Amino acid sequence: MRIGVDLGGSKIEAIALGSEGVELDRRRVATPPGSYEGTLRAIRDLVEGVESDLGERGTVGICTPGAISPATGLLKNSNSVCLNGRPILRDLEALLDRPLRLANDADCFALSEAMDGAARSAPVVFGVILGTGVGGGIVVQGRIVHGPNAIAGEWGHNPLPGPEPGEWPGPPCYCGRTGCIETFLSGPGLARDHAEATGETIAAPEIAARAAAGVPSAEASLARYEERLARALASVINVLDPHVIVLGGGMSNVARLYESVPRLWTRSVFSDRVDTRLVPPIHGDSSGVRGAAFLWPASRGTPEL
Repeated sequence: MRIGVDLGGSKIEAIALGSEGVELDRRRVATPPGSYEGTLRAIRDLVEGVESDLGERGTVGICTPGAISPATGLLKNSNSVCLNGRPILRDLEALLDRPLRLANDADCFALSEAMDGAARSAPVVFGVILGTGVGGGIVVQGRIVHGPNAIAGEWGHNPLPGPEPGEWPGPPCYCGRTGCIETFLSGPGLARDHAEATGETIAAPEIAARAAAGVPSAEASLARYEERLARALASVINVLDPHVIVLGGGMSNVARLYESVPRLWTRSVFSDRVDTRLVPPIHGDSSGVRGAAFLWPASRGTPEL
């Protein structure tokens, strides 16, 4: 049995999967606000509750915001700031009395969709998060690529490629730079761009809905978003050449992206044709917790990730 835990800012969810990926149990609790120790206890209680109900001990994978720094062993880059600078993996291993595996939410999303989701069996998968922030994860032959700095796939903090007039130096990003892909392609980034163009302050889902209804100002904002997304993903294709790109996060619900973006990215990809598929997720919001469970192979004898 494989147990996955998705540690989010507002909720913590646990799932138990059988050997064929069949869901055996699922439960969630609210994340203790601002409490590192409370978060650890909540994860322990979820795992122990699952194991008690099913009468079996399982492997445990954890999906977190941020990543473990190879330099310090402490969590970094988490938007749940009470976790940053903490030895969360070591502390949870002690609390649950077993080795654990931990990966960030974009990596777990990509792994879930590569294992039995929209990119099932694809050799190289790039999983994209287009939500409050912009992240990414890379899975090759069913294994997450972490990299020596634990930042593989973090395309959101590259500059937007081929900036057009008015796009450079670009909006400030929380990372301290300007013009990051995240500042343009996150949900708040779309809302900011629309507000700057129209003076109208509305959220990204409303912009998409108005564009679908034929409102010209919203259509123009979404068209700019699509063109920027195409440029940004083309740069990924030029470097990684993935077989499948899976979109996740709130913006993945905009159905027109899956037709418009591949049509637009061809002019920026260094190839005579582009066979990379752009697809919506199958597991959606469940991909994080499922991917966490898949951090462990079905057989403990399988080589390490």
